[in-house]
Amino acid sequence: MSAPSRRLDAFVECFNHHPVDRLISNLTTRVERLDCAGISVPLTVNNGKTSGNCYICDPVTGYVDYAKDETRNFVTNPVLQGALIGLIKAAAVLVRSSGLDRSVHVNNWLFSTNPAPMVSANMAAALRDDLVARFPDHALILRSLNTYSDQQTLRALQGEGFDLLPSRQIYVFDGRVPVTLSKDMKNDRALLRKTPFERVGNDGFSQADYARCITLYNQLYLEKYTPLNPQYTASYLAEMHQAGLLELEGLRTVEGELVAIGGRFQYGHTLTQPLLGYDTKRPRNEGLYRLITAMAQQDAMAKGLLFNMSAGAAEFKRNRGAKSAIEYSAVYTRHLTRKRHLATRCVGSVLSAVGVPLLKRYKL
Repeated sequence: MSAPSRRLDAFVECFNHHPVDRLISNLTTRVERLDCAGISVPLTVNNGKTSGNCYICDPVTGYVDYAKDETRNFVTNPVLQGALIGLIKAAAVLVRSSGLDRSVHVNNWLFSTNPAPMVSANMAAALRDDLVARFPDHALILRSLNTYSDQQTLRALQGEGFDLLPSRQIYVFDGRVPVTLSKDMKNDRALLRKTPFERVGNDGFSQADYARCITLYNQLYLEKYTPLNPQYTASYLAEMHQAGLLELEGLRTVEGELVAIGGRFQYGHTLTQPLLGYDTKRPRNEGLYRLITAMAQQDAMAKGLLFNMSAGAAEFKRNRGAKSAIEYSAVYTRHLTRKRHLATRCVGSVLSAVGVPLLKRYKL
């Protein structure tokens, strides 16, 4: 059995052996293994009507509640913020009418960003036909597809009847090509060389560290930003780390306390950092976010990987060589009721016509 297949089995088995909410507190879903059209990936199944379900399985939460919080957190211009919130409220009726919370997500590793396999037209058709037969009342969704690295997959899926719903603007750093270090990248490396914190590699984490890792993640993603982010537990982190799905790194004080952590996930030639946290109470000049990001960026360059840096902190990422890209969810609803199908298409049209130009214009 190949290493990717073992990782997939470990991921699915984790959810078969433990209640989902003991792994991710704000999530309800069913996890299966999908083998179709030459790809093997996790599949999540949701039947809808679960209030407050995490956006990683529920597009209604993502396009309405989470979008509002993201706007408040990352848009400082009051005019733009008002325009975006107005757009979200206008689209909310359509989003709820679409019934997208009753859906199956293909390639859902339950992270905010799921690096995607390359999908051809034949593969897209096979996936569509297989899943429509198995889930005749569910929308079919592949999310985290972006215009930088997934153009072929987006075209293939659209050609087979999937609608493309924009979700956000993300930033990708391409370590597969020669890179000239920017001033900020050089400063980050200098800070990494002189920091008093001890750098901790993947093998330097023990069972006792998992709870601290989650505390640091919570400080950043749940307390500073929004509790709508995935509420991972120490049990989940232990399972993912020990199965080799997440590679951890961090920084410790001389007393041994973790002050910053990053959890990396690699799929093919794409690297993401879905678990990131630091002690937000410590002095800002320690540069903990800069350090943990620089460590992942250095690794991407050393291994020739595409580093998907996700959304947010736009200027910070652009100053470190990242390029912007629009991220989409590919959604198939043609087998569903006319109301759900038309509502989904209208959501895509509104977001493409209004939301994407705003994201690009203001470089969000």
